[in-house]
Amino acid sequence: MILSLSPGRIASTLLCFFLLLVNIADSAAKANPPLNADFKVKGFHLDLRIQVMKMPALKEFATKLSKNGINTLVMEWEASYPYQKHRIITGRYAYTREEIKSFVAYCKKLGIDVVPLQQSFGHVEYILRHYRYKELREDQKDFSQVNPLREEGCKALFTDLFQDMISTHDSPYIHIGGDETYLLGRSEESKKKVAAVGKGRLYGDYLKMLCDVVVGLGKKPIVWADIALNYPDALKGLPKETIFVDWNYGWALDRFGDHQKLVKSGFEIWGSPAIRSHPDNYFLTDWIKHLNNITSFIPQAKQLGYQGIVMTSWSTSGLYSSVLESTTDLADLHAIRRVYPISGFNLLISAYFEQLKAPGTFDGAAFIKKYSAETYGFNAQKSDVFSRAITRTPIEVNEGKTIFSGLTISTLLDSAKKSTTELRQLKPTQNVEEFSHYVLMNDIREFYLTCIWIEHEMNLPAFTAADLPRLHKILRNLNPDELDQRFAKLNQNLLFREEIEVENRYRNERFDLLKMKLSQTH
Repeated sequence: MILSLSPGRIASTLLCFFLLLVNIADSAAKANPPLNADFKVKGFHLDLRIQVMKMPALKEFATKLSKNGINTLVMEWEASYPYQKHRIITGRYAYTREEIKSFVAYCKKLGIDVVPLQQSFGHVEYILRHYRYKELREDQKDFSQVNPLREEGCKALFTDLFQDMISTHDSPYIHIGGDETYLLGRSEESKKKVAAVGKGRLYGDYLKMLCDVVVGLGKKPIVWADIALNYPDALKGLPKETIFVDWNYGWALDRFGDHQKLVKSGFEIWGSPAIRSHPDNYFLTDWIKHLNNITSFIPQAKQLGYQGIVMTSWSTSGLYSSVLESTTDLADLHAIRRVYPISGFNLLISAYFEQLKAPGTFDGAAFIKKYSAETYGFNAQKSDVFSRAITRTPIEVNEGKTIFSGLTISTLLDSAKKSTTELRQLKPTQNVEEFSHYVLMNDIREFYLTCIWIEHEMNLPAFTAADLPRLHKILRNLNPDELDQRFAKLNQNLLFREEIEVENRYRNERFDLLKMKLSQTH
């Protein structure tokens, strides 16, 4: 039915569906009173794999969190951390050790515990890309995961890294990652163990080693729960201090496996929603999905008796594309799926704060209107326009097609143009700079969809040289330099200048390629 609807009707349908889900969750919350009145851990997760924040911006963000009741900050430093014994891991936008210690001390004064997240199983491309650690790879072409049977070498490496983190952090916890270990059983030696005892034990035995190391260092290990849900036998033998984080970005509890087995395992569990995750990228933000995630999963986590909640905010997917100088020599890694910086997500961050205070669920759609009225000074009519503009048709395009076969790229482009017109007509009376992020995000989406439409036209079998002047004219009307300048200005206090240049360059790659093709042939 949705395929025949206009963009406005599609957006309206999506909003109605969102409200239905919220009402269902609210009814469930009323039928099942919370097992715990509040979370002992109220957290936020910062992903610094890309878009490394300037230290003043980090401290300003921590202050904002503290003022809104957040007591835990999980820092995924990745290569921004200044490792000592393993300096080769440290990246180009790394902080100094003095900056890390100063930040941890600053947060402590605010009442925030800074938990270091050190990926130790999967998502370790930034470590295994260096040939010093070559023998620890599960696959010599895919550097994303260690070989869990190279236990001695992995234990030595991660003991060093955990000790390094302890020297700059005083948290009682160390988050060791452990999620999305998609290469389990890839190597020949891993295949043999899987054949003998299964993937659950392959994963669980290695995880136990890591957790035992952390406990031996006087800390409590935190682990993402997706793989343990998939292979519940991996839970056997883990130290009782282990904490699992059930990350759920808007799906059924049993998506990864039998959820009840985790709940009944006896381990402490925290929940984790998201404000930036798939399908978000520079050209799409699914506001409705994230609001629904906030307003439904957090009350659900309370009902399940979870002891903590940690809001995640992913700057990228954690997948990387290799840049090779030869068939075997790696020069660099490029992050896949880059998302608009956290500076554009104050609305969702505030929704998180609001839901933490609420005894049950609250109306996410009503929250958007309330937020826009209080933050930007909009009346009811303008708040409605704002809500429609940012939530209109949040639909992906993949290889020239949308997820709805009857919904064309032209329709999506018209939808983005309508939102552009509406957002530009709105004139906030306060917090003008914050509002400018929405306008820029939508302008970037319109720019992107125009490029996608041109690319689609060039992929049609009926395309001929006679179509070039028309497409070239449309492309020339785009102005990436103006978008780049606005992006740089809005994010100059958040990101390093070099980072901003990288973000702009990657975001414009499709445009630059089309410009070259059309100009060469034209």
